[in-house]
Amino acid sequence: MLGLFEKKKSPEERLEKCLEKKDWDGLSRAYYDLGVAAMDRGDFNKAVLWLSRADTVYSASDKVYSKTSKNRLFHKEIVTDCSDRIGTLEEEDLLYNNIPAEMDEKVEELEDIQARVLGLLSMARLVRLGQALSKLPGCEVLGRLDWAVSVVLKSFQEPITQEEYSGLMDICNDLYDFGDSEAFYGGGQIPVPGGPPFQVFDLNGMAGAHLELNGYLDSHLRFLSALSQGQEPPRADSGMVGYTLLPDYYVRIGAGELEQVPQIKAELRRIWSDFDFVRSRITWEQVADRVREYQELDILGQA
Repeated sequence: MLGLFEKKKSPEERLEKCLEKKDWDGLSRAYYDLGVAAMDRGDFNKAVLWLSRADTVYSASDKVYSKTSKNRLFHKEIVTDCSDRIGTLEEEDLLYNNIPAEMDEKVEELEDIQARVLGLLSMARLVRLGQALSKLPGCEVLGRLDWAVSVVLKSFQEPITQEEYSGLMDICNDLYDFGDSEAFYGGGQIPVPGGPPFQVFDLNGMAGAHLELNGYLDSHLRFLSALSQGQEPPRADSGMVGYTLLPDYYVRIGAGELEQVPQIKAELRRIWSDFDFVRSRITWEQVADRVREYQELDILGQA
């Protein structure tokens, strides 16, 4: 119990202490309190950032979820309210909501193969960031994106081996598990030249780039399996498009209005350029050239 004159810790102070102690229930509550405070003052981007992080942390394990969802004397149940708040924020006019909706609409206008190439180009732009993050314990799967991009590109032009297919499946599954790991939300970060460090948890924005990578690879594996059996392949999963904007990073570091952040503007230009590219009369050699260019891209660099 707090001493009579002991100052109650702020959510920011509690956040650092919980990360240090690996107190995941406390961490989710600190994120929730930050999100509520941001929502109350009308800072909806920060509210999305913090409440989504709270949701990710308490949803990562049954043990934490059970603890966080209980009513206690000093620790109220937050799960239901957090979910309700996130639902409310999804109705706001925010980049977090507008870009995925706009991309989904645009992708619907594409042929299936065009949508698949578009997703591949998006994945390629996360290769260099993934390589940097993969040096952190538990994040090794992100370093295998480079190989995955190359194999997916190859698979559009010729059959891949069973070993390559299994390798893609392993990465797909590992990406899904990664989002529930302590390595994802436990505070790991890498330096960014000329800017604040990038946290692994910054991948969490707009439902999570790691989950969209998982969805793209899962869809592609189903595509290859259907083709090998002479079946009609399912429609491409194009959710990857737009998730390369990484809004959580720029909101967290206070970069200003998201639509005016130079790196986000540059990434939007690349996305729209990719739409024009896949709709043009292109060759696989041209696709390979653009993929190689993107594999070397520093997506957090100066625009």
